[in-house]
Amino acid sequence: MSDYLNSALYGWYPYVCLTVFALGSLVRFDTAQYTWRSGSSQLLRKRQFRWGSNLFHVGILVVIGGHFAGFLMPDWAVDWLISPAQHELLAMVVGGLAGLIAIVGLSLLIHRRLTDPRIRATSRRWDIAIILMLWAQLALGLLTVPVSALHMDGALFLTLVAYIKGIVLLHPGVADLLLGTPLIYRLHILLGFTIFLVSPFTRLVHIWSAPVWYFGRPGFQVVRSRESVGNRSRDQSLTVVDLVTRADSAKPAGAKFPQSVRGN
Repeated sequence: MSDYLNSALYGWYPYVCLTVFALGSLVRFDTAQYTWRSGSSQLLRKRQFRWGSNLFHVGILVVIGGHFAGFLMPDWAVDWLISPAQHELLAMVVGGLAGLIAIVGLSLLIHRRLTDPRIRATSRRWDIAIILMLWAQLALGLLTVPVSALHMDGALFLTLVAYIKGIVLLHPGVADLLLGTPLIYRLHILLGFTIFLVSPFTRLVHIWSAPVWYFGRPGFQVVRSRESVGNRSRDQSLTVVDLVTRADSAKPAGAKFPQSVRGN
């Protein structure tokens, strides 16, 4: 790969993707809030949806959390907690298991969406495209595990960490760090940024609405007293005449109810 193409794909392209991801999400939220949803089809084939959705979301949350912790953790914290080789081994084991769980769940969701005519009829092209992109990204991530096993000294892992931190911190020339790295990593990075690019135009925008505040919400308990139940039972036993009499006594001065309502 030429230096110019490498700089374009891994130096400039990531910033284009992240900019479109941020601004596109804001614009869509401001102008098209009725489309800001996951478009769930859980009423159809509930059992397969439940298994697929739970496996995928649990796995992908661990994968995303591991990427943030692994690539964006301060250097001093990494040096104090774990060595680069141990860090890479941990990423291989935890990331591999979580990625496997996620791709199994996503495979169930893809099978459900493509084989059920009712669900297929309610799916847009972007719905199918983004779910296939996510599957390909998970597959590429799993394929990096055996490649990482050949570089257990941690040098390759440190190179990838330096690249991601360089992108986040706006360091110039970070694309040069990927020259000579295995192709599978570069494809994984490229597809990952592409998913950021197209996310504002798909149902993935619902990630911004994840109810994370539920974890800190105080608990509450609905209590119903015997007195309130008894009062409601007595109110339900009132006849129409009793209700009209109550309403008649509470009416404004001079107002009259029709004879058909008051009864004979």
